[in-house]
Amino acid sequence: MKNRRFLPDNNNPCLLLVLLSGLIGGEFLIIVFLRAADSPLTHSAASTSPLATTPIQLRAILHYATSPVVPQQTLDEITLSFDVLRSLSPCNFLVFGLGHDSLMWASFNPRGNTLFLEEDPRWIQSILKNAPDLQAHTVNYRTKLSESKALLKSYKSEPDCFPPDKAFLKNNDKCRLALSGLPNEVYDKEWDMIMIDAPRGWFAEAPGRMAAIYSAAVMARKRKGSGVTHVFLHDVDRRVEKAYAKEFLCRKYLVKGVGRLWHFEIPPAANVSGEGRESAGFC
Repeated sequence: MKNRRFLPDNNNPCLLLVLLSGLIGGEFLIIVFLRAADSPLTHSAASTSPLATTPIQLRAILHYATSPVVPQQTLDEITLSFDVLRSLSPCNFLVFGLGHDSLMWASFNPRGNTLFLEEDPRWIQSILKNAPDLQAHTVNYRTKLSESKALLKSYKSEPDCFPPDKAFLKNNDKCRLALSGLPNEVYDKEWDMIMIDAPRGWFAEAPGRMAAIYSAAVMARKRKGSGVTHVFLHDVDRRVEKAYAKEFLCRKYLVKGVGRLWHFEIPPAANVSGEGRESAGFC
C-alpha cells in the first residue's frame, strides 16, 4: 500500500500544530518504550511473562512506523505465513533472504530462533545497521539461473544428490544443489519453518532459488522431531520456482497458496515412506 500524506488547510495553523505535536509525541513514546525494553528491569519482567513485549518487537514498531519502505510481500501473503508462525512460536525459523521485511519476521518469533541467509555480505551490513538484533549469515551459491533446466535433469545421476535417503548438505561438494558451506548452526538445528524468498532469480547469471528449494527439502525430509516442516516459497509465478517446488517440495504437500506464495507441510521421510519408497524420489 502506498503511503498517503494528509495535508492540513494552510489557513488553519492550529490544526497543523496539533498534527505535528501528535507525530512528535507518538515517536517520543515509541523511543521511550524502546529504551525501557532494553533496561534490566524490563528484561526481568519479560522473562517472567510470555506475553511481555520484547525489544525486537518494539524496534519493529519503531522501524515500520517511521520508514516509507514496506515489505515486498502483500498483506495476504504475509498473513498466511504469520498465522502459521504465530501457532508455532517460539520456534526455529530459517529465512532465505535478508531485507526490509526481516525485522518484521523476527518480531513475529521474538522468543524463538530466527536466522537469515543472504547472498550479499554488503547488503547484510546495510540491513544490520538499522536492525542490529537480526541474526544473518552469508551464503555462497554455486548455481546460476541459466543452469536450472540442466540441474533438474541431471541431479538424479549424482549419488550425493539422489536418492533422498542418501542426500546430505554439510560438506556435500559434489551435489551443486546442496548448500554445503553453511554455518554449523544451520545444520545442527531442526527448522520448524523455512521461508524461501531469495536469492535473486530473475536474470541468467543470478544464483536462482534451485539450491535453496532443494536444501529446504532435504532438511525437511531428515527431520527427527515430531511434526512437519512448514516451507513457504515466494514468487511461484516464475518458471524455476514452480518447477523446483513440484520436484522437491511436492504438490501433495502443498496445503495453501495465496498470491505468489505457496505453503507446504513436509513430513519427515521416516513417517511417510515404506521400505524402498524413499529411493523413488522426493515426492
